[in-house]
Amino acid sequence: MGFGIKIVVCLFFLSSFWLRGQEYKNALVWQKEKRLTWEDFKGAVPKDADPAATTASGISYEYTANMWYHEVKVNITITAYFYPTESWYRPELANNHVLQHEQLHFDITELHARKMKFEVSRTTFTENVKEEINKIYRKTLKELKEMQERYDWETSFSRNAKAQQKWQQRISEALERLAAQP
Repeated sequence: MGFGIKIVVCLFFLSSFWLRGQEYKNALVWQKEKRLTWEDFKGAVPKDADPAATTASGISYEYTANMWYHEVKVNITITAYFYPTESWYRPELANNHVLQHEQLHFDITELHARKMKFEVSRTTFTENVKEEINKIYRKTLKELKEMQERYDWETSFSRNAKAQQKWQQRISEALERLAAQP
């Protein structure tokens, strides 16, 4: 006897509300060959904003689960998104260095999407698959938030060029390692 479940979950990172239909429709999926441009940042700059720019990105997942004789098979799609209408920049502070910093925020989101996929691939699920995947998702989001904050802190929000270079190398290598994973 089998059962099937299909679930879609989305998170806005660096945003205070759940994803609405229009933002989802306009969201950009992370792609190695597609780098962000300032034209992708379509959000309004908040009054009294200090940062030069803000990248709103997030992870969503959709899965199906089937159980046959106590064995749960999960098929999952995990995607990193950039939300243009929630991302913004101050033109007077915009330059290529700041754009690279913002791109790396999006790359870090993709890295955590890959980490989640890897963890799901190593997990043996039970009939509580929904809760088990949600637990992995919450753990992934916690780690993502911590890394995003550490990245900003260590690079002084892009002002420390040497630290920025190290982070770019670190994330690039991590993405390559996880690209080879199942």
